[in-house]
Amino acid sequence: MYIETETTPNPATLKFLPGQQVMSAGTREFTSPEEAEVSPLAEALFGMGDVTGVFFGQDFVSVSAAPGTDWTQLKPQVVATLLDHFVSAAPLFVGGNANGIAVPAEEEDVGDDPADADVVAQIKDLIEERVRPAVAGDGGDIVYRGFREGVVYLAMQGACSGCPSSTATLKQGIEGLLKHYVPEVTEVRAA
Repeated sequence: MYIETETTPNPATLKFLPGQQVMSAGTREFTSPEEAEVSPLAEALFGMGDVTGVFFGQDFVSVSAAPGTDWTQLKPQVVATLLDHFVSAAPLFVGGNANGIAVPAEEEDVGDDPADADVVAQIKDLIEERVRPAVAGDGGDIVYRGFREGVVYLAMQGACSGCPSSTATLKQGIEGLLKHYVPEVTEVRAA
């Protein structure tokens, strides 16, 4: 088995591609060792000491390291841990799957005005079809949080969370796309 490694726009994060499915549906982000206790793989990665974030995508794992971490030393450790996990076909989550695992509460959604149901459906479709695949390509994910008074609220995860270029991605990329296709959108903000 070979694990491919890609850089991301976030210099603190590398994307690891094991060449097989990681998550069968959805994504999962871990931002602390305590959150990682539900996943033997995430727990092992946090156990390296310099790891500050782990993100599971459909076919990749993004790992974020503390500022000043030397990736030339950490990367081989991460690859070895990932190889051990995927070669042994160990479960990703305690109990073998994600069922019954309490997911930490996410930031509260801004919510939507019921009168905007058609606009919200268009926004969610564009995010799902056009934005999420591009963001996943960079080792992250984006989560819709709400639409109020022309403003779309989105949360960045994985490699995109804390990335220096995430503001540009939101403002120049996603905001431009949504404004083009959905005239009711006036602005995109990070939630």
